Amino acid sequence: MNVTRRQILAGLAGLGVVGLGAGNMRYWLGRPENVATHDYELIAAPLDVELVPGFKTPAWAYGGQAPGLELRCRQGERLRVRFINRLSEATTIHWHGIRLPLEMDGVPYLSQLPVLPGEYFDYDFICPDAGSFWYHPHTASGEQLGRGLVGPLIVEERVPSGFRHERTLSLKHWHVDKQGAFTAFSVPREAARGGTPGLLSSVNGTHNPTLALPAGQIVRLRILNLDNTLTYRLMLPGVEARIYALDGNPVEPRPLGKEYWLGPGMRIELGVLIPEVGQEIPVRNGPLRLATLKGVASSSEAAGAWPPPLPANPIAEPDLARAEKLRFNFEWAGAVSVGVEQGAAHSFWQINGQAWDIDDKSCVERPIATLKKNSHYIFELRNLSQYQHPIHLHGMSFKVLSSNRKTITPYFTDTYLLGKNETAQVALVADNPGIWMFHCHVIDHMETGLMAAIEVV
Repeated sequence: MNVTRRQILAGLAGLGVVGLGAGNMRYWLGRPENVATHDYELIAAPLDVELVPGFKTPAWAYGGQAPGLELRCRQGERLRVRFINRLSEATTIHWHGIRLPLEMDGVPYLSQLPVLPGEYFDYDFICPDAGSFWYHPHTASGEQLGRGLVGPLIVEERVPSGFRHERTLSLKHWHVDKQGAFTAFSVPREAARGGTPGLLSSVNGTHNPTLALPAGQIVRLRILNLDNTLTYRLMLPGVEARIYALDGNPVEPRPLGKEYWLGPGMRIELGVLIPEVGQEIPVRNGPLRLATLKGVASSSEAAGAWPPPLPANPIAEPDLARAEKLRFNFEWAGAVSVGVEQGAAHSFWQINGQAWDIDDKSCVERPIATLKKNSHYIFELRNLSQYQHPIHLHGMSFKVLSSNRKTITPYFTDTYLLGKNETAQVALVADNPGIWMFHCHVIDHMETGLMAAIEVV
């Protein structure tokens, strides 16, 4: 079925897709009765940033910064964001990890039209789960995320977490040269392998910063991988650190250990005992330093006991005894699209023998699987390649059950890092109707075939 822009506009008129007039530059929403709200006017616009000292990089920013403005909401409350596009091209916002209605998911030509330059779109949804999430476009993803259109979304618990201090660390490598000019966001040779790497590391938009934290205190570090490509081998040597949540979902607190592999789109929440005044601890990607945490004097009292486990999110528990099993093979295709001219999309990757074509808007009409609403499923995820794939599902969370390569303590997530030649089993209840994207979050892989649609009816 071919859908015209006019038809989609008519269907979405009630969602707030309109042209941006000169008199509408400021926006405020009142508080509905008995519901506290966090309301934002979020603008995407060009912004020169100094990533390399002495040079300017023509980034794209949310809310006047890159990575973007940290948005916050409380669990169970409504988040209302008027998104304004002041870029030179169309874009959307996808709210990564949030279980929301399809029409708010930000996938162009599926849940909404792209927001054109000068237009705005009102995103309006309840945040059912507490945790660390993020937002980014789902249009021209390689370039738009690469230029800086990424940002954290923090959903706070309904009740105090037990942490008195916290800090968000947004990790991102930039595709820039030594003069701060952008290099290629995607190179076919690299896209067919592990993905095109960025060249300059940053934490909260700064290369190798020193972050002052209250000495002797237990601090909640929310660490988000907002990178196009890179999987971080996260290390905090010489400090006591415990894992409290993975990808927005609480786990039973346990030591971080030597390292944790954090793929693109993934998040981890740590409790970290900050050292005494003047002492420093490195945040590393393997042997490479990303940032330094430095203990500074504060007026806080003694740290006290470690906080208790975070409360579980209200995700339906899959019944494995009656779950239907589906298999998904993630594999290399290694072909250039037939009949295309130079510069057109490549198809290097596929799921179950199907390569997604990002230029074909009708792909969403051919879901790779159709699930029955409220039925239970086990997905067998098989990586038939030598490269890692962080597999992300929109609209729903799934429970990681097992792996043939490592020991798994079951936990809920929206993104699982599938290692080379790994087979993992995850389970879910298909409780959110719609057509949902299912893809690798290495953006190079997604844009060269490693994406599919899963329908829930």
